[in-house]
Amino acid sequence: MGFKVAIIGRPNVGKSTLFNRLVGKKLALVDDTPGVTRDRRVHAAKLYDLHFDVIDTAGFEDAAASTLPGRMRQQTEIAIREADLIFFTVDAKSGLMPDDRTFADVVRKSGKPVVLVANKAEARGAQGGMLEAWELGLGEPIPVSAEHGQGMPDLRDAVVEALGEERVFGEDDEEESGEIAASEVLIGEDIADPDAEAPYDDTKPLRIAVVGRPNAGKSTLINALIGEERLLTGPEAGITRDSISVDWDWRGRRIKLFDTAGMRRKSKVQEKLEKLSVQDGLRAIRFAEIVIIVLDATIPFEKQDLQIADLIIREGRAPVIAFNKWDLIDNPQELLSELREKTERLLPQVRGIQAVPVSAETGRGLDKLMESVIKTHKVWNSRVSTGKLNRWLEGILAHHPPPAVAGRRLKIKYVTQAKTRPPGFVVSCSRPDAMPQSYVRYLTNSLREAFDMPGVPIRMALRTSDNPFAGRAKKR
Repeated sequence: MGFKVAIIGRPNVGKSTLFNRLVGKKLALVDDTPGVTRDRRVHAAKLYDLHFDVIDTAGFEDAAASTLPGRMRQQTEIAIREADLIFFTVDAKSGLMPDDRTFADVVRKSGKPVVLVANKAEARGAQGGMLEAWELGLGEPIPVSAEHGQGMPDLRDAVVEALGEERVFGEDDEEESGEIAASEVLIGEDIADPDAEAPYDDTKPLRIAVVGRPNAGKSTLINALIGEERLLTGPEAGITRDSISVDWDWRGRRIKLFDTAGMRRKSKVQEKLEKLSVQDGLRAIRFAEIVIIVLDATIPFEKQDLQIADLIIREGRAPVIAFNKWDLIDNPQELLSELREKTERLLPQVRGIQAVPVSAETGRGLDKLMESVIKTHKVWNSRVSTGKLNRWLEGILAHHPPPAVAGRRLKIKYVTQAKTRPPGFVVSCSRPDAMPQSYVRYLTNSLREAFDMPGVPIRMALRTSDNPFAGRAKKR
């Protein structure tokens, strides 16, 4: 990517709608409520033949630094410093507001090139707002409708004029093709040779989602991991709304972290905006490989925590638990053994799950957490050869054969691993429908123990092998 563009402006002028238009996807949450966006989000964007990174920002508000709007403004100021070009966005429909003039001064002082974007230009009466926008002294306003995609050719020309053709069309093809190759590698879930035990590939980027109830400390944890105030944090519950991705490098491993909105019980989620935030978080879980479940160590394992964990396991993602706010615990050793016992009891479907005490405030336990993430990811990607599986099965059948159902003994013929991520196994048996679930659980737990596969979901599918003589008429 050759350059970065930051979209800024006061709340409710359509910054996130313009962001979504440029990236070509509905990534940022959009609602009529002012101030939906809080964190800054960066994504690759395209405007006809221009390729660049675009930064969506919170609505610029004049507020004290200690307040939530003040902290949101600090994030926007960071975006201005990072950007090569600023899209200063105003609402042509409602015209200029005092804040528009105040922030125009801030942008002017930054010394960065500016394109004045007059959004909602399709609305009736927008011409008056367009004329008012000249008063800001930021050049000619470009009329656009981010909602309907109008005015994009003029916006493209304004970008080229502001930065110059040499800056805009700088060659950067090698890096871009490398990024595409890396993303293509992630698409293939399963290994080509179904019987090969492939070595773990630590060159692939790792996708990690961070989830939990509101105010568990998810954003603070990500900031502590990457070592900068990248995400907005504070004592208020529910600050995060969008699922924000952050690129990071840990010990040479490329990692994409997804911060998500706090998930409350479904019955408590009434507002449309919160529903959108939770849906965005669920998408992040499905896209991730590892999901860090952040639990508040002072009030762990509430019903909602277990429901979040169950959702992650059903989606086939690999979970890791972080007991956050460990700096507030008075009896750490005693509590840790109690929490680990509870984890095993409450989450038997991922027996042996990695659970690490951390403190996002002090930085304690973060390396151990990441080591647990990598360890779990290796297990999630692991494959066992068919030969080893069937030698294990022989021992199981000799020691504990399947029970007889309706007077007929069930026969298990062989087992093979069909997929990874998560590990999935196919058991060929005589009557799959009659196999008791208790025996399937016994097979799963024995396999988990025999091949050292703790803490990840294991899929076990029962199949019957087709009888080649079925349907033929009996000989008389």
